[in-house]
Amino acid sequence: MKLDHQYFMRLALREAHQALKEGEVPVGAVVVHDQHVIGRAHNQVERLRDATAHAEMIALTQAASALGDWRLLSCTLYVTLEPCAMCAGALVQCRVGTLVFGARDWQQGGTLSNFGIVNYPKNLHKVAVIEGILEDECKQLLQSFFTRLRANRR
Repeated sequence: MKLDHQYFMRLALREAHQALKEGEVPVGAVVVHDQHVIGRAHNQVERLRDATAHAEMIALTQAASALGDWRLLSCTLYVTLEPCAMCAGALVQCRVGTLVFGARDWQQGGTLSNFGIVNYPKNLHKVAVIEGILEDECKQLLQSFFTRLRANRR
């Protein structure tokens, strides 16, 4: 069965909007297995006071719990922003099959923009990557958040 990338990215965007409501950087993620969401999360770094509480990390933990296995080979992670180096490393360690993201992160992106972690030649596992799904919506949400944040700091 073919996954509907826009449908699942819209679910990730819902999570990102929840992060925005909570004053977090608006990033959302969902993990899909056999057409079903088995993990969903948004950034909770500020709330949990935990630098590792990225949407991807929380959603991956939920997915592993749902499957009863840390290996997520048959799963697809949808995330609104390209994962950072930490999250990209987690994707490799969890053996995620496919990553689908909305907007590139030209400063911290760990999958394609800066480090290429998910397809590093020495990795035992490589993650398939699809980028640019609902890119404009994902970018706009982040840009408006950071514009407001900078304005409030003046």
